[in-house]
Amino acid sequence: MKLEVFSTKHELFLIVGIIMVIGTGLKLSGLFSFSSDWFWMVAGIGLVVEGLIMTGNRKKFEKKYKVIKKQNQKDLNTTGQ
Repeated sequence: MKLEVFSTKHELFLIVGIIMVIGTGLKLSGLFSFSSDWFWMVAGIGLVVEGLIMTGNRKKFEKKYKVIKKQNQKDLNTTGQ
């Protein structure tokens, strides 16, 4: 799933948060009654979206700055490069 469709990618995370706040407010005010499972489903969607955003940012950072993993650095040191 590509999140580049959204201009900042965080817009989707913001939308999920707004849905959670509005839904909780409606339930607490007594206007609607729905299972708390819906709240946790929306929270889970928010976590997935945040995970996708952070994974994408990490990959871009590693690609841009050529991040070398610790094990790879040890291999380079032992081979004398």
